[in-house]
Amino acid sequence: MIHQAKNSPNSSFTFAKKLILAAVLVSFLSSFLGLALKHITEHYEAIFFLRAENNWLFFLVFPIFGLSLIYFLRYYLFKKKSNQGITEIFACTQFRSKTLPIYKIPSHFLNGLITVVFGGSTGIEVSTVVATAAIGNVVPEKETIFKKYKTELICTGITAGITVLFGSPIAGILFSIEVITKKLNNTFFLTNGIAIVIASALLLFFDEKALFSVTLTTWHYHAIPYFILLGILAGVNSVYLTKTVLFFKSKFSNLKTQFHKIIIGSIILSIGLLVLPQLYGDGYHAIKEIFANSTPIISVTWFATLIGIILLKPILTSATLAAGGDGGVFAPSLFMGAFLGLFVATILNTYFNANVLPINFIIIGMAAVLSASIQAPFTALFLVCGMVNDYTLFFPILMVSLIAKHTGKMIFPYTVYNYSLVNLKS
Repeated sequence: MIHQAKNSPNSSFTFAKKLILAAVLVSFLSSFLGLALKHITEHYEAIFFLRAENNWLFFLVFPIFGLSLIYFLRYYLFKKKSNQGITEIFACTQFRSKTLPIYKIPSHFLNGLITVVFGGSTGIEVSTVVATAAIGNVVPEKETIFKKYKTELICTGITAGITVLFGSPIAGILFSIEVITKKLNNTFFLTNGIAIVIASALLLFFDEKALFSVTLTTWHYHAIPYFILLGILAGVNSVYLTKTVLFFKSKFSNLKTQFHKIIIGSIILSIGLLVLPQLYGDGYHAIKEIFANSTPIISVTWFATLIGIILLKPILTSATLAAGGDGGVFAPSLFMGAFLGLFVATILNTYFNANVLPINFIIIGMAAVLSASIQAPFTALFLVCGMVNDYTLFFPILMVSLIAKHTGKMIFPYTVYNYSLVNLKS
């Protein structure tokens, strides 16, 4: 129950009104930030990627320019401090002395935008999460009466940001619950409920469309064994992504200067983009292509490309993040899952006459790898359903997401986020 140190009805009512107003303000600002970052990134990523496709030299120039620009912004504009991603939020919510400075809002906004636009093989999701968390942190920093509810207000910003990014209010609040905090109370549901309402209203006002335009028909019970196989493979792939990111961060931390990190990271990124341009940025453009052509002409080259995409994506993502790029494993997980699903479906149909629907496997694969990568199956379920604006595959997505999560957890119990949290506590 919402209460203040003073227990009189008037003081409690006044405090409740202030808390609601604070939640409304945080929700509006976070929603607008999320929408702005989403559309600006989509617009300029498309322009820059087209330029690079037409002249391969830009695949060499863009990564080093983007990573260098981020470094100079951090050094001269953002107090010479690097961004630590979601680990910053964990620190802020678990230790009273920790905070998210207000400069984290423009820092993550600009760095996330620059990273993806110039080819960094990650997405803006984590940048949005930390920036909106910083918005939520401003209120308890400015008004001491709200310090007790710092975590709830931080989650309010995050819920609004995730909702507008993926068009799924349920995914927004589930992400806050599954990933950010396990401590739920009436205040959490009040403030985050406000975030859902405001973010959803803005999505309707701006007539936001689903990220992927697909047509789903049905799914068949005979595909359940194949779904289970996909879930197991997704769990394995998520561990590969997690361990690759952690390995690169560990190795790059031994480099003496940031300049060396930028050079090595840019070389890896540029070579990868020259070989497989589909790995540019968040990769959503490549996912749209396979949705448009989910039954391609099968050849050795096609199989080699698919395998290369699945294997190289974690390496390019890791190089991007280790070299100073801003982002996380959200978009890479969705990307890997989509191509893994297409690969499995194609193998099953070509060599085992399974007669499965590739488009279903693409969508289920997206949710499965994301679920295992962040250990949040319900967030992955509603997030992917929101991305396609269709709940036809609700039950197979839920089943496969749970299988993927537990498979990945059995192999390696940590995610990129909670592994960093363990180190933080130690």
